[in-house]
Amino acid sequence: MQKVVLFQGDSITDAGRDRDNPRCMGMGYPCRVAGELGADHPGEYTFINKGISGNRIVDIYARIKWDFINLKPDYASIFVGVNDAWHEIEWLNGVEDDKFEKIYGMMIDEVQAACPGIKLMLIAPYVLEHWATKATEEQPDRWERFKSDVAAKAAVVKKVAQKYDLPLIELQPIFDAACQQAPVDHWTPDGVHPSPAGHELIKRAWLKTFETMT
Repeated sequence: MQKVVLFQGDSITDAGRDRDNPRCMGMGYPCRVAGELGADHPGEYTFINKGISGNRIVDIYARIKWDFINLKPDYASIFVGVNDAWHEIEWLNGVEDDKFEKIYGMMIDEVQAACPGIKLMLIAPYVLEHWATKATEEQPDRWERFKSDVAAKAAVVKKVAQKYDLPLIELQPIFDAACQQAPVDHWTPDGVHPSPAGHELIKRAWLKTFETMT
């Protein structure tokens, strides 16, 4: 029987997938992971992408039954957090750190209870300074707030991973190091959403972590 690999998250995971086509993996790191694993291990895995653009932790939790538990995944990665910060800056509709941690923990508790033996991987958010994130005349502290809040969310993800003894991918240092080799817009066109090269970085980190889980 094929093992089910689920990708859960926001727009970085969604990556333009066709939500009417359950086989569509989008154009981001889930598609790249599915391509490499599918080629190296033909017939061993079924891949499902359920990332939804704009999602915060509360949105993923709201659809936990339909888009997570009912799929009965053997493996799943969760990549969320940047919108929990971004939506506060843009629309005062973000998620505070304590609530982010509480909901994240509730989600893991419920998934592990409903899917015994599931292997979970957590991915912490990152942000780079670019046109969409830098300071503006209306928001002179925009970049500092953005950077600080995303770092806080990443710290929460790390704390949750440690609490549940789950593998963690910390993307901020990966992208910071990459920016020493090429400009920010080589890796992301807006400081948040990855370019093809940025998605490749995430794919490589994902596969390296996955190797420790199998």
